[in-house]
Amino acid sequence: MNRRVVIVGGGYGGTLVAKSLDAEADVTVIDPREAFYNASASLRALTRPDWAHNAVFPLENLLDHGKVIHDRAVSVDPEGVTLASGERVEADYIVLATGSGYTYPAKPRETSTSIAQQMEDLRATHQELARAGRVLILGAGPVGLELAGEIKDVWPDKQVIMVDRAVELLPGFLPEVVGELHRQLDELGIQVRLGAGLKALPTIGSGQAGRFVVTTDHGEEIVADIWFQAFGVRIATGYLTDGKLLTLTGRGTIPVTDRLNVQGYEHVYAIGDIIAHADPKMASYAMVQAEVVVKNLRAQLAGDRPGAVHTPASERRILLPLGTRTGVGQLPAAGGIAAATPEMVYQRKGADLFTARFATRFGGGRSLQIESGRAS
Repeated sequence: MNRRVVIVGGGYGGTLVAKSLDAEADVTVIDPREAFYNASASLRALTRPDWAHNAVFPLENLLDHGKVIHDRAVSVDPEGVTLASGERVEADYIVLATGSGYTYPAKPRETSTSIAQQMEDLRATHQELARAGRVLILGAGPVGLELAGEIKDVWPDKQVIMVDRAVELLPGFLPEVVGELHRQLDELGIQVRLGAGLKALPTIGSGQAGRFVVTTDHGEEIVADIWFQAFGVRIATGYLTDGKLLTLTGRGTIPVTDRLNVQGYEHVYAIGDIIAHADPKMASYAMVQAEVVVKNLRAQLAGDRPGAVHTPASERRILLPLGTRTGVGQLPAAGGIAAATPEMVYQRKGADLFTARFATRFGGGRSLQIESGRAS
């Protein structure tokens, strides 16, 4: 009888573990959503709704042998998972991969678990954005920057202003990368106000069109027609607060060993944004961690001692497209890290935002439609 591997979370890391072990174990994925949502593509899905289907991949297409349960985990203990429906899923091995929440439209609204509702949300917000002449983005991290770039790629005449309390863009990255980013933002006409916050949020809801005026804490008045929040990560570990498995850290994250076991358990693993680990909270790091867990689980399924160890990344990497034509990045290179050219950013991410990679994971058959025209 195959050993039961239960994976809580159908995101970047969870689906990789599930797919890798599907033929070797009795795999169950637990996730309330109908589909894996490629958050890397969400901002282009907003600005180009005819392209948005490329961001979603039905979880039913992931496994050939295992199963997906569309429900929400409310508790985990060493023997299994309890669901919101009251159903109990027993497990020999557990992988926690629930990731984090983020403000819409970078990730779907938590209440929008169906593909149809996610697509409707994007269409409705696209219509609001289309009729706005001035766009305010609160937060100038990677999400806010990509959103600004996607907006300018489709509507180059829109005025886009970004506001962030941080005093520099991409802190910790190579100076030449940051310098190139500033150059490209200037070329695109994207205005950035660093070291500034707002005295009060706009009175109109995020993603809704309507003229408003806000004031920075430096006294500058900004007039805009729509705004988006591009900050605010929420670690998704609420189902562990009952303490039946472990005690979370003060930040709500999961302490793990160097083999990515939940501390105290050799049969329970955790990966991605939810772990107390030095790796950045980014999808690419979660997938590297998932590969370590796959190696260790394969060893355990074969009756061997797991030996794969995950070492925190020594250098930060990023691919940050600003629409379909340009962008910045830095990647591992001989002797350390090196800046990526705009062409490299386009080829590795900007062209399709990893949709080809996930089409392969979910069985292929999804044609990619990279639109170059402007939306109305």
